[in-house]
Amino acid sequence: MGKKYFQLYETICHPLNIWAAYRNAARGKRCQPAAAVFEYDLEKNLIELEEELKAETYLPGVYHNFLIHKPKRRLISAAPFRDRVVHHALMNVIEPLFERQFIFDSYANRRGKGTHAALDRCTFYLRRHQYVMHLDVCQFFPSIDHEILLSILSRKIGDEKTMNLIRKIVASGQGVQEEEYEMRYFPGDDLFASHRPRGLPIGNLTSQHWANVYLNELDQYAKRARKCHAYIRYVDDVLLFSDEKPCLHEWRREIIHYLQNLRLTIHESSAQPERTRDGIPFLGFIVFPDHRRLKRANGIAFQRRLKTMYSLYSSGKMTFPDLTQRVQSWINHAGYGDTWNLRRKILNMAVR
Repeated sequence: MGKKYFQLYETICHPLNIWAAYRNAARGKRCQPAAAVFEYDLEKNLIELEEELKAETYLPGVYHNFLIHKPKRRLISAAPFRDRVVHHALMNVIEPLFERQFIFDSYANRRGKGTHAALDRCTFYLRRHQYVMHLDVCQFFPSIDHEILLSILSRKIGDEKTMNLIRKIVASGQGVQEEEYEMRYFPGDDLFASHRPRGLPIGNLTSQHWANVYLNELDQYAKRARKCHAYIRYVDDVLLFSDEKPCLHEWRREIIHYLQNLRLTIHESSAQPERTRDGIPFLGFIVFPDHRRLKRANGIAFQRRLKTMYSLYSSGKMTFPDLTQRVQSWINHAGYGDTWNLRRKILNMAVR
């Protein structure tokens, strides 16, 4: 079961932790209206948060929701700035407790990991195995079951005050992703299963961490129980590697069955073994054992964004440093693949 931690709440409510949480929440966002309003009366706002947390009267605010369509359609939910400060104060204390139990090959939202480390690890395994299979969880964030998540968190957190704060934050996301969820029934369900609280808002710091906690259950099952030693997970994208196709098919069946315990499903039709030499789509690239190609859709999407940004710059609505920063960011990302000619072509077209 592992070690259980108590007496965490005083650390969460400590003024120095709340100050550090504010600094983290405001990093890179101090010019945004919500952060600026909070900072205008900073001392008063931080003291109010501290007092509300200590008295356990803190209540999360209302989310601001908006849609994005890149790389695919997602509903993003932004919490009020004061709530983001609380999220950081909570994560400062509990995140390290769970980090210790995560597997090495979980790469999303972890210090020292990230997209590029996951791509490097994918290349490492592609060079050592003949087959790879990609598993993608269906509607992951809208599907996360609150009761199961709280049960997993309570195995590690024995402090009831901390769990009460977590319950408030989890409950604040109920219904946010409701329209993004297609109801699925699992063995043992009755008609009331459709009313189970579920869904975490995409965009919360807490949601990113709790997604890792939730799917760490799958990581541990795959690595320990099923002995999938060549295994990578980035959020809800999982890669399994083997030298035998039947082995991958067996793991697929076992994982589908196991995920029922978490009330999750995968896209079964696309979860098929592929030869590693043919490459595998992963994190915006097609990854081969000896090179990487940027997905065609990503290159086309950036060309469109670049035209829009250049138009904004030409009309004086975007500064040159801002334009340079955005272009350089994409160049750095695309440069993680074999994309020299592609980058040169796109940039040459933009300056014509």
